[in-house]
Amino acid sequence: MKVTVYHAGQCNPKRCTTRRLDKKSYIKMVTHLNQLPKGALVLDPFASKAVSKEDRETVLKHGIVGLDCSWRKIDKFSPIFRGKKNHRSLPFLVAANPTNYGKPCILSTAEAVAATFYILGLKNNAIQIMSPFKWGPHFLELNHELLEAYSLAKSSKEVVKIQNEFIGD
Repeated sequence: MKVTVYHAGQCNPKRCTTRRLDKKSYIKMVTHLNQLPKGALVLDPFASKAVSKEDRETVLKHGIVGLDCSWRKIDKFSPIFRGKKNHRSLPFLVAANPTNYGKPCILSTAEAVAATFYILGLKNNAIQIMSPFKWGPHFLELNHELLEAYSLAKSSKEVVKIQNEFIGD
């Protein structure tokens, strides 16, 4: 499975999930935007459409693109991501990484990629992505009920409906 992550160089190298995944050859880490693959599903926190099973063929054919940058500086990158065809946000999930443990929607790059795989029904890929981290299996356990529900949804609208029911909107 192809996963490419743009690394902005803003994180603590010892805590960087992208670096660890790159060392394991689970992803390809790039430092220039022109190195990103065309046609891939882009994980974009600003996207209006949520990841869903509708995106499975795109991911199988072209892969996933993630962004590794500080959440405090994410606005700097927002122009890069606005208005693109295959951009998707993730629905409500809770972080299990040590930096943002328990915070909703503030996922590490590894958590975001794993959640995407899980929602698309590629659960073994999700497990593999989380395997290099002590806390990795806990992310999948902590969010199991939601990830299962999202993975059964047929469309982005269904994913958002499940999310809204869960958070009581």
